[in-house]
Amino acid sequence: MNNGPAEEYPIRACAWPPRGAPREGTVRMIAPEELPTWIVHEDERLLVLSKPGDVVCHPSKAGPWSSLVGAVREYTQLPTVHLVFRLDRETSGVIILAKDSRMASRLQKAMQERRVGKRYQAIVWGQLSEGVTVDQPLGPDVRSPVFIKSAVSAGPGSQSAITHFKPLAAGNGFSLVEAVLETGRKHQIRAHAQWLGHPVVGDKIYGPSDRCYLDFIDHGWTPALAEKLLLSRQALHCAEIDLNPAGLPMVFHAPLAADMRAFCAERMGITAPELTPTRPTPWSPSPPVG
Repeated sequence: MNNGPAEEYPIRACAWPPRGAPREGTVRMIAPEELPTWIVHEDERLLVLSKPGDVVCHPSKAGPWSSLVGAVREYTQLPTVHLVFRLDRETSGVIILAKDSRMASRLQKAMQERRVGKRYQAIVWGQLSEGVTVDQPLGPDVRSPVFIKSAVSAGPGSQSAITHFKPLAAGNGFSLVEAVLETGRKHQIRAHAQWLGHPVVGDKIYGPSDRCYLDFIDHGWTPALAEKLLLSRQALHCAEIDLNPAGLPMVFHAPLAADMRAFCAERMGITAPELTPTRPTPWSPSPPVG
């Protein structure tokens, strides 16, 4: 929660600084037989997937099978598919694609108007003993060398942000938590978790040091990063998308990703609770922190 004076970086690293051709083996290619195993729901207008935590959403220069959108185009044989919302490459869980522009516009508008329910699960450092609401604005982190990093800030470019955290289980200095968003800011859960003092395990930007991110994009995953981060990607999972507020009687779930379940078992000594396949009982968190 330290927002004290710090050095500002006039030049910061962008998301993926140009470094020539990708190193051999660094581009995650989706096998054609993989994608059908990720399907949560499919009809004539929607395709709902449970995305692994190592797949890029938007098309890349490495071909159609290097991104979720490209692979879905190949799978559906449609000229265009529409991401209703995106997940970061290292975030797993439910993601929705529309097969036509009218459905895409309807759901994207609902997202903008906050008429889509989203429930996440995350593994964080430390033990969160009770539910807490973080009501803190987010803006660019000008004290970080990483251009894409956000931070709690009331400065230029900041926007209101509200996240509800609820502990689900804990063990050996870690907590499995549920996170529910009232707003949809960039990296909101990760930035609020860091501000709260419970950063997401495996987070290269909001974890022990944002220098981990710079080391990763230069050198890839190394034993030194493994020692600091414990997990090769951020332990964040989109567990539920509820379209009822948008006028569609649909709720989609994705079980906790296998690597996060393994972390719970091996590092925390617990079996991750199963996600309740119905809408949760309204939860009243403790008063906002901030």
